[in-house]
Amino acid sequence: MREYGRRALRGLPRPVAAVVGGGGVLGAAQVGVGYALEQHGFAPDLIVGTSVGALNGAIAAGHPGSAAPWLDHVWTRARRREVFPLDFRPSRTSLCADRGLRRLIARAGLPSRIEQLAVPFTAVAMDLDAGAEVLLDHGDLESALLASAAVPGVLPPVVRGGRTLVDGGVIAYVPVRAARQAGAASVVVLSTGPQSRPPFPTVPRPRAGAIAARAALLMLHRQVERDLHEVAAHIPTVVVPTGIEAWPAPWDFGHSERLIGVASRTAGRFLDRLHVRGPGLYRADDPPQRRCDAPAQRREVGQ
Repeated sequence: MREYGRRALRGLPRPVAAVVGGGGVLGAAQVGVGYALEQHGFAPDLIVGTSVGALNGAIAAGHPGSAAPWLDHVWTRARRREVFPLDFRPSRTSLCADRGLRRLIARAGLPSRIEQLAVPFTAVAMDLDAGAEVLLDHGDLESALLASAAVPGVLPPVVRGGRTLVDGGVIAYVPVRAARQAGAASVVVLSTGPQSRPPFPTVPRPRAGAIAARAALLMLHRQVERDLHEVAAHIPTVVVPTGIEAWPAPWDFGHSERLIGVASRTAGRFLDRLHVRGPGLYRADDPPQRRCDAPAQRREVGQ
């Protein structure tokens, strides 16, 4: 079955882009999907990432074919206080300092400039002044990754090229449009988090935090669906499932091992049965829109 999936991935129109979305600690699931893709021989021609997906994507671009084990080691050992250290300066622009991310980037064995990566790479950020999507595909790599991951209010904005940049997930949570703009003829999406699937119908608890969280989830889901369908109308768009229903809070690193394991197994089964027949949206978690031969995968929890 794996060879069937290998043929499907090799048959995607070139150039093919790996698109890596946002989601904080939920990016651990991307590592599981990365394992499955590496085991199926997937080799993207370019990688486009937003937020934590930019960090994961840059490491994949710097270490093609062998990034998943390294990222597994990082994610399963990361702790909130190391990645998001609180910033107590009186003039702070964010709750947390970015020194934790800087250390992580420094340990990744990456070159100093984006164009030196082995696979062409683009990090997506947002211009805080203009509200426009900014594609960072050349120049200093560290500042590009810090900008793409600069969650407003949580991590500090990055000034680059005279622009003040923040987290690209605000405007492109799953940056498939950026991948098509970069010339991709097909895309494989490493999707993460509850934003990437239809939200369960529910009324949130009558609490400010619950209402705000529900509204944000619906807003991001609408953005993701709009972008996926726009791109899928023109090129094959494969969204690899994670199989995860019980998502932790975006800052809770204690679930990384579970996320990696479940996503790896679910993505592997999906890829084993993948069959692409031209432009369209191929995914297992949305049967009415799905254009692949695989039945909808059973989601696993806690394995």
